[in-house]
Amino acid sequence: MAKIELKQPVVQEISEIIKEAQAAVLVDHRGLTVAEDTQLRRQLREAGVSYKVYKNTMMNFAFKGTDFEPLSEVLKGPSALAVSSTDATAPARILAKFAKTAPALEIKAGVVEGTFYDAEGMKAIAAVPSREELLAKFLGSIQSPIANFARVLKQIAEKGGSEAAAEAPAAEEAPAEA
Repeated sequence: MAKIELKQPVVQEISEIIKEAQAAVLVDHRGLTVAEDTQLRRQLREAGVSYKVYKNTMMNFAFKGTDFEPLSEVLKGPSALAVSSTDATAPARILAKFAKTAPALEIKAGVVEGTFYDAEGMKAIAAVPSREELLAKFLGSIQSPIANFARVLKQIAEKGGSEAAAEAPAAEEAPAEA
């Protein structure tokens, strides 16, 4: 078999992974221990992120003509690719958080929803909360004024209810004196 026939399935695999991807992040994984790498892979898998080490030439061929083509510029040295098709910030968040405990892991660059970000840009993306967290905060901010309003109405009703009960007998007595 010719070498190109052996490489074509790998390029096809990468192309399939990035076709529906919202985000892809390239990292330099040199220096990670087996235990650290296993832990990182587990965290990424639990978040629905695909993570695999590919040869740079294979990734370069797969990236051509896609939104991920700018990543070809940073394909130097060993590279691993983390891809998510569901949560655009998940790969960056998990990798950045893991890099704090394992300094050997280095984020090279990434593409999030069609926009290329260098290593510093990916750190900024990592600071963005997940979609679920943002929705929870949004719902909390919507519910807060309503809950406060309901609490005030309840207090008024409780306070007004006891005053109204005290005023009702007084109102009944007043016409009798007149």
